Amino acid sequence: MTDAEAALWSELRGRRFAGLKFRRQRPIGPYIVDFVCYKPKLVIELDGGQHNEKHLAENDAVRTDWLNARGFKVLRFWDDDALQRMESVLQMILLEVTLLTAGDS
Repeated sequence: MTDAEAALWSELRGRRFAGLKFRRQRPIGPYIVDFVCYKPKLVIELDGGQHNEKHLAENDAVRTDWLNARGFKVLRFWDDDALQRMESVLQMILLEVTLLTAGDS
């Protein structure tokens, strides 16, 4: 795990975050995602600066499209966000979880 992944994992693991069960480094089809919460089908990816390179950005887009087509919502954050703005990252995750589960009630 990168430092950013370790920092976010410490917030998400053990149902610490909103009582949700997150898993890390899980295969979904041909991909291994950084973090997934199967209910409500939320994938969280942390990207380092190398993802600014054109071919990696294109690969990320294909990966996101593939996951979206299977009902997953993908949130992407930069490593720096997880390391320096964790509270904002968590707020964005909680907002997305709220939106995804709004139709379930």
